[in-house]
Amino acid sequence: MAIRKYKPTSAGRRHGSVSDFAELTRSSPEKSLVKRISKTGGRNHSGKTTARFRGGGARKMYRIIDFKRTKDGVPARVAAIEYDPNRTCHIALLHYVDGEKRYILAPLGLTVDDVVESGRKVEPKLGNCMPLGDIPTGLEVHNIEMNVGQGGKLVRSAGTVARVAAKEGKWAHIIMPSGEMRMIPLTCRATIGQIGNLDHQHVTLGKAGRKRHMGRRPHVRGKAMNPVAHPLGGGEGRSNGGRHPCSPTGVLAKGGKTRNKRKSSNKRIIRRRKNARGVEAVIKN
Repeated sequence: MAIRKYKPTSAGRRHGSVSDFAELTRSSPEKSLVKRISKTGGRNHSGKTTARFRGGGARKMYRIIDFKRTKDGVPARVAAIEYDPNRTCHIALLHYVDGEKRYILAPLGLTVDDVVESGRKVEPKLGNCMPLGDIPTGLEVHNIEMNVGQGGKLVRSAGTVARVAAKEGKWAHIIMPSGEMRMIPLTCRATIGQIGNLDHQHVTLGKAGRKRHMGRRPHVRGKAMNPVAHPLGGGEGRSNGGRHPCSPTGVLAKGGKTRNKRKSSNKRIIRRRKNARGVEAVIKN
């Protein structure tokens, strides 16, 4: 897959780029696997904004993805690789031998007419889903469950990949894309391979309008607001707020820890995440 750059016919086109979508084999989704999304514009049931800078955006349908992969022992043929406007990676349409159709996240290298399966006794090859206890140590995986039967929660965005580092007792040690090492039960499922659409990170929007098409409104600086709207607002001329950067509710924005200490999954972390260079070294080794 490659990146296609626009001709500089305008200021917005000059720096814009888009994926060439060479991997895609179908342009319209499977009608039985889509449903309409209701937009909120970042507002709650009272009409008040609870999530800022959201609204508008192109209308799109939600593709129902099979994150659980619980259809064991039934082979499926990859019928198409499709674009999904709701996520950064592409999706694959599966046709099972019993006639059922499902969408899954498309791993790198999966092509039309490939056969994939799920279950304990399947071969650990690209696109197959199986419990971590049956996956050989060292293999690359994605769409990893955190709890049995919950469905994949980890490593689902374009180009990401995790690695099964070791197995100890009832736990598998997984190296995450961030470099964090985490314990996950051996009975949890994961899919073999790396998520596709690696060049997604190289796409340049080029203009603000493309961000509006995604449903994101302009992000206004706090010090550009009035004092009634933000703690950093107001002042004569271009003032710098007179205090440390913070949110509209006064929560400090620089150096404050935002991780929830009460999460039960925190105790499963063996090694915290590292910087970007450390991550690359961990994944390659």
